[in-house]
Amino acid sequence: MKKEFTISLFTEHHIGILNQVTIIFTRRQLNIESIAASGSAVKGIHKLTIVVNTTEDLIEKVQRQLEKLIDVLKVFVHTNDEIIYQEIALYKVQTTELMKSDIIEFIVRSSNARFLEITPEYVVIEKTGHKQDTTDLLNKLDPYGVLQFVRSGRIAITKQTKELMAYLKEMDEANNIKQDKDFVAEIKSDL
Repeated sequence: MKKEFTISLFTEHHIGILNQVTIIFTRRQLNIESIAASGSAVKGIHKLTIVVNTTEDLIEKVQRQLEKLIDVLKVFVHTNDEIIYQEIALYKVQTTELMKSDIIEFIVRSSNARFLEITPEYVVIEKTGHKQDTTDLLNKLDPYGVLQFVRSGRIAITKQTKELMAYLKEMDEANNIKQDKDFVAEIKSDL
């Protein structure tokens, strides 16, 4: 059964990583519903947040393939109840519609949105929330002539307490142990 998954992919900041990541989804014929890229809490490490609708079996295969990429440090897959997430949407409406009555102002305020910019020609409204929240506001504003609408990709943080730094430390320790074992094996072979 298909459901929505959010992938948090931590990577080194190298050219071409996004292309390598999207190829994995393309080969599996998975459509990316949302994608956002940003820095992370760890200097020099970037985070891609990708939303897909698929099965648990297929998402596990995708996760394993993503982790094989050289520049990828760690991949986490979460369901919606395991994360806190938001999107941002911007709506552009003619100022004349705003001036005709208080309806648009009421819609904006009752939707917990805000006016970002007001000019003689247009107003820009900002709304953060889940996809359904931003779509609902679009539907309410649509009769008043939405000139433009744009929504960002999902940004998300996990509810878990183990953070990326702990995983990086574990990876470093495991790598040091492997190097020590390789060094000992090399010395034994020389004897």
